Amino acid sequence: MSSGVWIAVIVAAAVIVVLVIAAVLGPRRRSRRLRRRFGPEYDRTVEAAPNRKDAEQELTDREKRHEELDLRDLSPEEKQRYDAAWTHIQEQFIDDPGGALDAADRLVTKAMTDRGYPNENYDQQVADLSVEHSRPLGRFRAAHEIAARAGHGEASTEDMRVAIVDYREVFAELVGVDHGDHHSTSHHQQ
Repeated sequence: MSSGVWIAVIVAAAVIVVLVIAAVLGPRRRSRRLRRRFGPEYDRTVEAAPNRKDAEQELTDREKRHEELDLRDLSPEEKQRYDAAWTHIQEQFIDDPGGALDAADRLVTKAMTDRGYPNENYDQQVADLSVEHSRPLGRFRAAHEIAARAGHGEASTEDMRVAIVDYREVFAELVGVDHGDHHSTSHHQQ
């Protein structure tokens, strides 16, 4: 064989090796990126999907939808109003835990809407939040579930307290306020 043919064979073999490496490492790189971005939500989505590929496609679709949202930060005045509303909810909890929990649920939803998140339905809210707020998402789910049980009279005062703490974590991240020592409240970790 001529040296030109050998060079072509070597180049073709090198291209094949590069393509094989890309085919093997590409999905792993994608998985690592999605796992970093979504945290515990990545594992939850993989567990709920028929396979990893479908789960990762769902997460990628969430990212694409999220990019199309017109999200904004709240102004300092809005943050101050939200913080005052949250303080009122905490005070309300003493006399009316169920009412305070309902108000917390509504306030978190309003904060989401004011930031630009669509208010289509709960499942879509969770999917949209998962892209930027994946860390407190388990707490949001837990709080929402307790709020639903409380609406049927099936949650204890302690359950409602836990839900308020969970909502507070999501609220603080959404609104961009720091509740200082409130974060250290003894509570289960998600």
